[in-house]
Amino acid sequence: MRYIVTVLVLLLVAACDGSPQASTETSFSGSTMGTTFMVKVIDLPDDLPAETVRNDLSALLKDVNDKMSLWVKDSELVRFNSSASTDWISVSQDLYHVTEAAQKISVLTDGRFDVTMEPLIKLWGFSTREKSNEPPSDDDIAQALSVVGYQKVETRAEPMAMRKSMPGVTVNLSAIAKGYGIDQLARYLESQGIENYMVEIGGDLRVKGLNARQEAWQIAIEKPDVTSRSVYRVFPVHGTGMATSGDYRNFFEANGKRYTHIIDPRTGRPVAHQLASVTVLSETAMQADGLATALLAMGEVDGPALAEKNGIAAFFLIREGQGFVEKQTSHFEAYENGVQ
Repeated sequence: MRYIVTVLVLLLVAACDGSPQASTETSFSGSTMGTTFMVKVIDLPDDLPAETVRNDLSALLKDVNDKMSLWVKDSELVRFNSSASTDWISVSQDLYHVTEAAQKISVLTDGRFDVTMEPLIKLWGFSTREKSNEPPSDDDIAQALSVVGYQKVETRAEPMAMRKSMPGVTVNLSAIAKGYGIDQLARYLESQGIENYMVEIGGDLRVKGLNARQEAWQIAIEKPDVTSRSVYRVFPVHGTGMATSGDYRNFFEANGKRYTHIIDPRTGRPVAHQLASVTVLSETAMQADGLATALLAMGEVDGPALAEKNGIAAFFLIREGQGFVEKQTSHFEAYENGVQ
């Protein structure tokens, strides 16, 4: 659905000068969901061993992978996709919750966000490490589109279940599941009495409280540059989920034309607009994750308009000449101005 754009997190290490204002920072990191994760906890409780936290975080991430990954051969989602049945299939609360959240974003964006696009993602070569060198044929695109459409998947709350309208329909939650994983880790930390933390997976994140210097967490948005990685802008963040989606890391060129991994489910083809990057702040990382992808797919006109209308805190970087034009919603501006 989208290639995770790294949000450069400025990790502020506690000062070593004996200052009473400094707190202790404990870090946990590793690999998950085809990318990396990092968790930073400020003032870990004395009765909570770091090894216990590490093991619990790993178990939670494994559980999310076992339910929603397309790379785990026997994951719950893989089993759903492999089924040819069009009857209701019982699913876990987690899989139901994430799919239902994705469907709501699809409705909000008139289908520009669509978790059934795996056939198109594969067709264009964006689900493998080796990208395609040539665009697919019109016939191949039409065939893939026949099993694409968020309306082809239904969710049911009581009892929790999902079903597809035709056997070939598949679900890909990669544009929202990382955010859900972040939220799961954040809930765990809070259940342990931890009020100051940062959780990051593949560039998406959620923070609460203050960093080790007892300041707001400092987060940087990456400059949308295909040749290098650098910071575009830094701002303080607290008590929110955050995700950035961009079109400049996963693409290929053929016959002088650039094809991005952001695919329009209405046409089956990569989008062609000037919106390079979208950053969204939301109460949960899952919501920020899905919305960032959706708004990027909508482009530099429809994306900001929908975000403003629906009270979404979003920051847009739009290509103009050799540089970028910034656009942000009033809710993003209000959030930024409110951070101390």
